[in-house]
Amino acid sequence: LQKLIHLLQATGDPLIQEQALITLSNSAAFSVNQDIIRNLDGLSVIGGMLSSCVPKVKEKALNALNNLSMNIKNQEEIQVFITQVCRTVESAPLNSDVQLAGLRLLTNTSVTSDYHQKMINSIPCFLHLLSEGTERTQIQVLKVLVNLSANPAMTRHLLRPQV
Repeated sequence: LQKLIHLLQATGDPLIQEQALITLSNSAAFSVNQDIIRNLDGLSVIGGMLSSCVPKVKEKALNALNNLSMNIKNQEEIQVFITQVCRTVESAPLNSDVQLAGLRLLTNTSVTSDYHQKMINSIPCFLHLLSEGTERTQIQVLKVLVNLSANPAMTRHLLRPQV
């Protein structure tokens, strides 16, 4: 895991980055690896890949963070990327793999109300995706909206935007 993280930091080759992210994502299926990746500063390295101009690298980084977000301590570190993930969802092509990967990560980070405030500005986008997206996109958006709606403090923010 340490070598993969170092490889991810050291290379500028998108194909190598993509493969390293896939491997880290698969490794995150095991809770012990989730802790190891966090302790090796892997979350910030993977999060840094969200700035990539290559859609496949960005998608794989989102998938890896999504798998790593199943851990509460990891969520505490991943939350610093929520605003960037929201911007990625908003700017990604409609129904793209990048957009869906971002929505899946937002679903997991919105299970508890701890980070809902970071998603407020994206609610109009979520509502737009709900009306314009394919069924796959709509389902992912609904999961985020259901999580947000479970928080009474979000009611005003959910009802205010023009639909």
